[in-house]
Parts: sequence; C-alpha cells; structure tokens
Amino acid sequence: MSGGVKPAILSSRRGSARLAAVQALYQLDLAPTAVEGVIDEFVAERLGKEVDGDMYRQADPHWFAEVVRGCSQKAADIDRELAAMLTRDQAIKRLEPLLRATLRAAAFELMARPDVPARVAIDEYIEVARAFFGPSESALVNGVLDKLARKLRPGELEPAKSE
Repeated sequence: MSGGVKPAILSSRRGSARLAAVQALYQLDLAPTAVEGVIDEFVAERLGKEVDGDMYRQADPHWFAEVVRGCSQKAADIDRELAAMLTRDQAIKRLEPLLRATLRAAAFELMARPDVPARVAIDEYIEVARAFFGPSESALVNGVLDKLARKLRPGELEPAKSE
C-alpha cells in the first residue's frame, strides 16, 4: 500500500482505523499471538504515525481496538457467517489472508455495530480491499458483504420506496 496515491479510506479517523485493524488481523492470522499485544503495538508504533510510507495519523485508536478485539472474541461466529456467504471454492480458510482479514473486520461491524449503517461498513471495507487488491477482490468483498448485510439487517439495504 505504501508509496503513491493515498487510499480514500484514510480520509477519516474510522477509515484509517479500519485499514489498520485489517492489517493487525492479517498479522494475527499469519503469526497468532496475544491480541492485546498486537493492539498495543499498533497503538504505540503505528497509529498517529507514518510507517513505511503508510499514513495512520488520523486513525481512531478506540475504533481500531474494538474491531481487532471484537474479531478475535467473535471469530467462530464471524467465520460461520462468512462461510455461509462464500462458495465452496471460496472457503474462508482458502482465501488470501489479507482478504480474509478484510471480510472478518467488516463482518464484525455488520454483526456487532448496528449503529454503523450497513452501506457505510460495506463501502469502507470495499475501499480497504481497493487499497490492497484489484477489482476482482473488491467485487468479492462487495458481494459477500452485501449478502451478509441483507441476512443480518433485513430491509436496511432496500431502496427507499418513492410515493
């Protein structure tokens, strides 16, 4: 992600926190360790700083910690919900780890944060996917999260009826 264009996701405090949370979840997926240690490391060493060209200056540390902690605490429920949205060929364990982390963070917000509109969560995590991947992965994130939001929050994504 470093060098060049600043991803749109970094334009808000929560957006920056979401991006950092996905990176922390990726780190935890590759090298399982204490969740609180990773949260502490990111807050102390990355959030509020520029690290290897990646900007985290505006990241909301509380939002970041909530997403990382929540994904860890609800991992089995999150993976079960995501598995139901994926095809057999797209099994959660077979996805690229950064893509898996993106879907898990978004699923946590859709499941546990009803105060965040589903469209906002979906759009933000599509932007996270765009920061790391091309159009096909971003489309996968969009499709999976749209299906998940329609299941978890029926009616929230339906267009407003005009009179």
